[in-house]
Amino acid sequence: MELSLAENIRAFRKEWRLTQEQFAEAMGVTVGSVYKWETGQTVPELSMLVKIADFFDSSVDVLLGYRVKDNRISAIEERLMDCCRVRDPEALNEAEKAIKKYPNSFELVHACAQVYAFFGVGSKNLAESKRALELFEQAKLLISQNRDPEISEQTINGEIASTWMLLGEREKSIELLKKNNAGGLYSDNIGLMLTLELKRHEEAEPFLAEALLLNTMGLVDAVAGYALVLSARKDYATARQMLSRLISYLGPFKEGERADFFDKIIASMNTVMAHIYTLEGRPEEAAACLRAVLATVRQFDAAPDYGIRSTRSPAFHRELILSDGLGATAADSIETILSLLENPELIRIWKELNNDA
Repeated sequence: MELSLAENIRAFRKEWRLTQEQFAEAMGVTVGSVYKWETGQTVPELSMLVKIADFFDSSVDVLLGYRVKDNRISAIEERLMDCCRVRDPEALNEAEKAIKKYPNSFELVHACAQVYAFFGVGSKNLAESKRALELFEQAKLLISQNRDPEISEQTINGEIASTWMLLGEREKSIELLKKNNAGGLYSDNIGLMLTLELKRHEEAEPFLAEALLLNTMGLVDAVAGYALVLSARKDYATARQMLSRLISYLGPFKEGERADFFDKIIASMNTVMAHIYTLEGRPEEAAACLRAVLATVRQFDAAPDYGIRSTRSPAFHRELILSDGLGATAADSIETILSLLENPELIRIWKELNNDA
């Protein structure tokens, strides 16, 4: 607890335009006493503190400079975050005080576990990492309180696995991740640990392949959505640049001349690109995009293959059927996108191209 009594006595005295001699006389003490108060060498007795506060029309807590600390859970978490942001080890002291105050709060126990894990990584301090494990396990017992949709027992187990890795327990870490890898949530972590830490490259490959696919599909959705946000702001150049880079990234996934699932995805991205061209008043470029889309759609739908093994992808540990969720065929997917974009000019160009073909 930081107090600022000395500074406050001096500030009040000057605010009232009193010399040390005048103030000493008013308080019935020596000038030396006032000097020692203002330099922090001594502290007035309680009765004198009350007298000084009364003299300055203040209160004792204001005179002391005391501020009541906000100990609500949200305020404690904010202080912990502030400390972590600058790697202030005071975060660990704050965490321990918080746990003593709120030992049965999932939100706070989990936040404190993350604090210990964070400092354990930076300092490679085994004691801090072990404390993080204790708190993560405690948080799991309190998981029924959780209201954050991004946190679950599965994600906490992922945090525990990461902490085990810091403690050198690689096998234990990987096995825990495998048990909690629903939806491929930890495939990237598992694959990287296997190949980087344990040099088990062949075992790592299916997990890395799955992670690559999942992250790629997520990237497709994110880029397409963000391009539409940018185009709504009339930032067409940036939107087209994002789509072009995504299409270039997807290119190497294609296997041979036959149209595969990634061609179907690229066709969807080119449809969004054509939409942006029409918004810019560039119908010729939009038509060029849609011609390429139409060619891909017809090629894919002539011999559709939604299996992962039809693409140039690394070996998977299981067969996967790919879907963009837009339609049963490539043509259906494009029609769905056109309907959602609600762009009459784009629909007109698409119909003309289909009729001409």
